[in-house]
Amino acid sequence: MTSRPPLVLTVAGSDSGGGAGVQADLKTMLALGVHGMSVLTAVTAQNSRGVQGVWELPAEAVRAQYRAVVDDIGVQAVKTGMLATAALVETVAELLAGTPGTPVVVDPVGVSKHGDPLLAEAALDSVRSKLLPLATVATPNLDEVAQLTGVRVATEGDMRGAADAVLAYGPRWALIKGGHLPSGEEAVDLLTDGTEELWLRAPRHHNRHTHGTGCTLASAVASGLARGLAVPEAVRRAKEYVTGALAGGFALGEGIGPVDHGWRLRG
Repeated sequence: MTSRPPLVLTVAGSDSGGGAGVQADLKTMLALGVHGMSVLTAVTAQNSRGVQGVWELPAEAVRAQYRAVVDDIGVQAVKTGMLATAALVETVAELLAGTPGTPVVVDPVGVSKHGDPLLAEAALDSVRSKLLPLATVATPNLDEVAQLTGVRVATEGDMRGAADAVLAYGPRWALIKGGHLPSGEEAVDLLTDGTEELWLRAPRHHNRHTHGTGCTLASAVASGLARGLAVPEAVRRAKEYVTGALAGGFALGEGIGPVDHGWRLRG
């Protein structure tokens, strides 16, 4: 009998264009050899040009999906993405608190690649006070750091202060993603728990088709944690995977296309 792969659960919104959200998460998990499962928090009408509509699911639907998966199948890591409202953030935090010992990767999704809001302003306090304290790793990009903490990062040197500001809300590790820094030929990220520090560098690919980068990275980290990797190694491998996905990003529709989640499967 074939052995069972590690089990990873994504709690996030759906992207009808397939480049981000739950769709990106499940593709990433498949590419990295884990069994992906999902709890939908919202449905979006979305394509390469942006988000045309968002419909949040009721808290009871989110709770029922989570319990159905965790109580029967089990889970070895959880990744959270788009949670949309304070009620959903608080529901997910309550569920995660009831699954102690399971690694949690929190991608504090605030806006889409196109700048469309995906988190209500009123939900920010709930993310800070209820969700981030449960995170094994929080993975904000620079816009999300500013949204959550008020700290604005203009240079690589600012990233330590940003990490400290995120860690103050309680996650064990902060992964500050520097891909939005305006200059340099490297994409630089900083992982730290306040004591240990790991700088991750990769060549910057000048490819506009980058939809789903954050979802992909967070899901890759969760996949590594489900395999039993320590956080620094899980993040290092996730960075390698997402760098390859960015290099292979392809045109889709009239706007910004997705990263290539399947590059390793074809390689």
